[in-house]
Amino acid sequence: MESEEMWQEVASVWQGMQSSLGWAEALISVGFSVIFSIIVYFIYQLFYGSRHIGAGVHRMFLVGGPAITVLFLGIQTSIPLSLGLLGALSFVRFRTPVKDPAEIGFLLVLIACSIGASSGNFMLVALLLVAVLSVLSAKWFLRDRAAVGARGSLMLSMDRGQFEQLEESIKSFLGTKLKGVSLESMSVVDGRVNLQYQYKHQAAFDWTQFATELNRSTAPATVEIFVG
Repeated sequence: MESEEMWQEVASVWQGMQSSLGWAEALISVGFSVIFSIIVYFIYQLFYGSRHIGAGVHRMFLVGGPAITVLFLGIQTSIPLSLGLLGALSFVRFRTPVKDPAEIGFLLVLIACSIGASSGNFMLVALLLVAVLSVLSAKWFLRDRAAVGARGSLMLSMDRGQFEQLEESIKSFLGTKLKGVSLESMSVVDGRVNLQYQYKHQAAFDWTQFATELNRSTAPATVEIFVG
């Protein structure tokens, strides 16, 4: 009798520990969250992986997505747990700040996918991923056209004595090679003249040839070039 009562107590405790969420529902939500996280990770690698931007927050996508989904699944089963969780998260601080706009955008996409997976809105998440992929693809294909109207920065540095001889030739050369070029600032530091110009971007502009022709036109003087 005592052993039966003990097993009944163990069974009742086990039933009390079980979540009201079904195993099938939990597995489906976590499974879709893993798939969505992998898609977000590969989209990030496709468009921003070669740029080495930000703090490398994409490395947590594969783990963070399912973790956020489980987090929201747990919140759905208990109101006191959700309130306590919000209080605990208010003390969380990131040691490495996330400052790059691209990383912040992808974090928001990951969180949206995780919440959608936990709430069963799989079609809505799929539409979000299609929209993100379409927008980034359009941005990539139109990158040259979009750059035409943008302005860039060019800095030239040379000795002060050489500048007095080359001022007119440099001005004429820049006017023929660059569109919308204008002198923004000039400074003299330690006997060197630094000139900063603004110009309009041109698609497929060959800066190597530009530097070669500039050095050829200013020879034997040496002109340092910095392009931004």
